[in-house]
Amino acid sequence: MRRDVFQAIADPTRRAIIGLIAVQAMTPNAIAAHFNSSRQAVSKHLQILTECQLVKQEQQGREVYYHLEASKMKEVDQWLEQFRKIWEGRFQELDNVLSTLKQNKQ
Repeated sequence: MRRDVFQAIADPTRRAIIGLIAVQAMTPNAIAAHFNSSRQAVSKHLQILTECQLVKQEQQGREVYYHLEASKMKEVDQWLEQFRKIWEGRFQELDNVLSTLKQNKQ
């Protein structure tokens, strides 16, 4: 089954993993230490993130490190952009209403 970036970030554990490895590359054991779940459960989340190309594995000696592929998050940013414009427009309208109310009080 082909997964996409939105399926990957739908899970709170995977979002937390993304947050961890955004700061620095980590091994699966180091990642698992941050959660109250088994190493196997974390590995499954890492597998899904890898399939969605949000993380990349890098072998360093006997250890495997996971790095965030930040460019893949661009898909999420592009999708959110349409809503960002709507929210900004609504906030501007609210600012205008509040300014009008403030002027009317004076």
